[in-house]
Amino acid sequence: MRIEVSIAKSTALPNGALEALNNELSRRIEQQFPAISSEVSVRYAANNNLSVIGGLKEDKDRISEILQETWESADDWFVHD
Repeated sequence: MRIEVSIAKSTALPNGALEALNNELSRRIEQQFPAISSEVSVRYAANNNLSVIGGLKEDKDRISEILQETWESADDWFVHD
């Protein structure tokens, strides 16, 4: 399953935030879907978007929830200088 998260370029994020989000989201998805090989990609784009390729609709819904939880808990896992 391939998961692509696009974040709008207009969203101001601290240095290292994309990599940290990619790592944390990958960790959480692996915990939720241990039997499924997944690749997570987080990048800047024109708009915010979530694409789940090779998964069921239920998988995309759950991944969307995981992304929301991850984003909302950034103060717990993202440390920047």
